Amino acid sequence: METTTIITPYIYALLGVVAVSLVSLVGVFSLSVKEEFIKKYIFLLVSLAAGALLGDAFIHLIPEAFEASSNSLTVSLLIVAGIIFFFILERFMHWHHHSEDIEENHIEPVGKLIIFSDGVHNFIDGVIIGISFLVSTEVGIATTLAIILHEIPQEIGDFAVLLHSGYKRSKALWLNFLSALTAILGTLLAFMLGEAGESFTNFILPLGAGGFIYIAVADLIPELHKTARTNSPFSQLAYLILGVVVMAGLVFLE
Repeated sequence: METTTIITPYIYALLGVVAVSLVSLVGVFSLSVKEEFIKKYIFLLVSLAAGALLGDAFIHLIPEAFEASSNSLTVSLLIVAGIIFFFILERFMHWHHHSEDIEENHIEPVGKLIIFSDGVHNFIDGVIIGISFLVSTEVGIATTLAIILHEIPQEIGDFAVLLHSGYKRSKALWLNFLSALTAILGTLLAFMLGEAGESFTNFILPLGAGGFIYIAVADLIPELHKTARTNSPFSQLAYLILGVVVMAGLVFLE
């Protein structure tokens, strides 16, 4: 009986993180939509993605990082380090993109960047879920539900960015799902680290926030400027704000 009680939180945590990972398959609904329709309205979802990334960084990740740390300077430097790291990563991807003859694929580096950043984010979510279930089953379930609500708009936006970057729908869906599976690794790491897992999360949260800010400001918003002549800038702005508002609204549901 005692052994079952010890094992139960781990089982619940793994079930919870699998449920969170499955949210990434929300893009499956696009498979039944005509490609012309997606191309026509993809810029709106890219706007939504930019707003969701900014909202997630400034409304969720950064406040959580400051709340968990007693050293605001360290958190601030880690946010800046995250921005610089993703800048270096994208420069490398651009170099790799041009050094290889991949004209047949036409995959923009921002697509690979969003896969990496989403993988980091999901990994953090996995660690948080694992830690929550180690505290209690009730806390774990509440945390999992909050993360699922949080992931739906972001995964829709991420999927749209992958399509906009040149990936086919089936491959974008698969890559989005693979990046979501890092959440399982995060939960397993939380099991191994135990109480130390919280310190690890506090370190990586601001880095992830910096990455989100970089992708939104350096990649997605410039893309919206490129399509402003052919698409309504007011619609872009509305969806950008919508992404932020959705993330802000989730604060009241967590």
